[in-house]
Amino acid sequence: MYASIFCLIFVFFGVLAAPPGVADAFDPESLAIDEAELLFDDIPSVFGASKYEQKVTEAPSRISIVTAAEIQRYGYQTISDVLAGLPGFFTTNDRNYNYTGVRGFSVPGDYDTRLLQLVNGHRVNDNVYGSSFNDHSFPVDLDLIERIEVIRGPSSSIYGSGAFFGVINIVTKEGRDLSGWELSASAGSMDSNEAQVSYGNRLANGAEYLVSASFGESDGEDRLYFAEYDDPTTNNGIARNVDGEKYSKLFARATSGDFSLEAGHSKREKDIPTGSYGTVFNSPANSTMDSRTYVSAQYQTLTQGGDELSARLAYDRYVYEGDYLYDYGIPGDPYISLNNDEAEGRAWSAQLQWRKRLEKHHVVFGAEYQSSFQEEQKNYDLDGVYLDSAEDSSVWAVFLQDDIYLSESISLNLGLRLDDYSSFGTTVNPRAALIWSPIAGTTLKAIYGEAFRAPNAFERYYNDSELTWKPSIALDPETIQSEELVLEQQLGDGWRGVFSVYKNRIEDLIALSTDPQDDLLIFINQGDAEAEGVEAEIEKRWPTGMSGAVSYTYQDAEDSQSGQRLVNYATHMGKLKFNMPLLQSRLFASIEAAYESGRLTLAGEDSDSRTLVNFVLTSAQLVEGLTTTLGVYNLFDEAYSDPGSEEHEQNLIEQNGRTLTLSLNYAF
Repeated sequence: MYASIFCLIFVFFGVLAAPPGVADAFDPESLAIDEAELLFDDIPSVFGASKYEQKVTEAPSRISIVTAAEIQRYGYQTISDVLAGLPGFFTTNDRNYNYTGVRGFSVPGDYDTRLLQLVNGHRVNDNVYGSSFNDHSFPVDLDLIERIEVIRGPSSSIYGSGAFFGVINIVTKEGRDLSGWELSASAGSMDSNEAQVSYGNRLANGAEYLVSASFGESDGEDRLYFAEYDDPTTNNGIARNVDGEKYSKLFARATSGDFSLEAGHSKREKDIPTGSYGTVFNSPANSTMDSRTYVSAQYQTLTQGGDELSARLAYDRYVYEGDYLYDYGIPGDPYISLNNDEAEGRAWSAQLQWRKRLEKHHVVFGAEYQSSFQEEQKNYDLDGVYLDSAEDSSVWAVFLQDDIYLSESISLNLGLRLDDYSSFGTTVNPRAALIWSPIAGTTLKAIYGEAFRAPNAFERYYNDSELTWKPSIALDPETIQSEELVLEQQLGDGWRGVFSVYKNRIEDLIALSTDPQDDLLIFINQGDAEAEGVEAEIEKRWPTGMSGAVSYTYQDAEDSQSGQRLVNYATHMGKLKFNMPLLQSRLFASIEAAYESGRLTLAGEDSDSRTLVNFVLTSAQLVEGLTTTLGVYNLFDEAYSDPGSEEHEQNLIEQNGRTLTLSLNYAF
């Protein structure tokens, strides 16, 4: 504890004194990004890498930015769709939830806990499972998103737990971006439909507000076949009409002067067709419901001395309800019972941050506190209560980051954060990045970072009186050490290339396992793992509005002790995006293709490789105020499957074939 505090004090006083004579003629204010530069410079800006606006080339990370125009023109429907199109990312769907993999890791049984998700800088991962929300349970409709910032690599030095493999910061639109009403409607395959109404405006006094509500539903696939259930007693392996989904969302944001207030709410209900956790197969009773609500108030101001001060106060609530139908009887004598699985988490949090530019430094200092005052889990049926856990926890943290400008072409980013948990104690995590621009258009980054993920309430306390699951109270946090080299090159005439090579070392990896002594599910610190990889991407933008990108990813992840390859990732991935304006930029045609080599399953088999192609047509003002989008997903009807997890009988789970969606958006 005292050594950790000493380290923090050392960085605070040490990094504020660059060597004498260095950068004497250098004015760091020349790095400031004014509004005009952000609007017209080819280099995009990012907030989530350092908790302040900076150019991507100056940020201590490998970053991707996905804009509102790209979301619309490629017909993305969820955050998972967006991430799946980026180098190093891949997704898994078990026909209940979407899961995000990155750089060789997508541990079965993990609910997207190793990516930190933010909305306008506010953490939205829940406090029971630690989940990010990348399917239709995400509380903001994609039509309201201005940009998505994807920051790769450990970021616990400024964000704490969960910023393990990266940070996804979603920046929403403001009232002025709508300036009136927007109505949206879509319909598609599997009787899918969605409707949205939004209103936003900017008042004469500069205040802005935006409100939105949306609703969607889908019947899902009406027939799914699973060979593991191919028996007359389980409908010959056929699940019929048990893949449906419903969801709704509310979002509101208002800003006035230095103040902003934001609220989001989502609710998603999903039928489960896979018979997971040993439930009765092909039953419409098996379903989950997830609800997410948050309110965040922020104050941000500039002092007369040019310092930036900000404070945030937030309240978060998460509710989960699962209905699982079991047959507790014996062959010939069934005993059917509906099991109820529930969780509710509530927390409040406070943040303070100070930012200052000095002669040779750009300093950010902050403090945070979170009281997770409800971490409740229940499991019961008519025969009794199997789990009734009511826990709470808290964490406080301080962090410091300094960008030291050694010269006009070299900067050094240093960051350190101390977190103190009521559950397991103190952890300190650093990040350092040397950023060098030897010539115009070329940036080299050498990055080292450490991060941790605290075991969540679900991993520690969940059990059902040893029917299928038992608790893991003694879990330790998992940690990562990462080194990465990044080359970013502006090639001229709209060309841009990014090349990165990385190595990650993970200790005490938390994973869902089956205890061979009693066949019960349990979370364990499975051991250590290593991953290394290469990501290469080339982008091109033409003055005509045409754009494209091609990328290749190689990733290799293995258990450190045994040398065995980890499950559920593709060694090779190739991705292509191309967008072309037609009819004097009133119509856009976009194509997106993604190749993956096979993934190793829990049964030790490789899935087939896959190549998925999407094609989207988007009209722009063919009729004033009306935008029409026609998307064809999995254009060539590729048959493919994703690996199952410990709770599934299925080694591989079938995914959707070709689907179509037609969307209309009318602004007035």
